[in-house]
Amino acid sequence: MKNTKQQLILEQVDKKLLTFKSLKDTSIPSRGWINTLRIALKMSLRQLGAKISITPQSLKDMESREVAGTITLNTLRDVANAMDMQLIYGFVSKHESLEQMIEKRANELATEIVMRTNNTMTLEDQQNSKERIEKAIAQKTNEIKSEMPKYLWD
Repeated sequence: MKNTKQQLILEQVDKKLLTFKSLKDTSIPSRGWINTLRIALKMSLRQLGAKISITPQSLKDMESREVAGTITLNTLRDVANAMDMQLIYGFVSKHESLEQMIEKRANELATEIVMRTNNTMTLEDQQNSKERIEKAIAQKTNEIKSEMPKYLWD
C-alpha cells in the first residue's frame, strides 16, 4: 500500500475482525436467537414482553421478524438488555485478511485490463506470450494494490 495511514487502518480493522473469525461457523438457530434464548431461560412471551413494555403478540411478531431478517439492531439490543445480555454484531471476512481481499480484487481487475489490451494486440497480430501476460498481470496487480484507486470496487 502506498499510503501508510491506509495500511494502518487496514491492519487495525483486520485485528478487530479477527475477534469474530472464530464465530464463522456459528449458525443462527432456526427459530432465531430471541426465541431460542427465551425458551432456554423458560421465559414466556408475556414475561419477556413485560420487560420491554410490549404485548406478547408484539414479541411474537419480533421473533418472526428476526427469523425473516427484518428486525432492527435497536430492537435486538432492547431484547438483549431485557434478558440481561449484550448485543454484539460484526462482520466475518470470507478472506484471511482485508489485504487478501484487496489483492484478489486487484488481481481480477488487472487481469481484465491486461486481457483487454492483449485482445487488441492479438487483433493487430502482436499477441504476447503467456509468460509476458502473467508478468503484466502481476505488475498491474501490484500497481492497483499500492494505489487503491476509487475504481477498485466498481
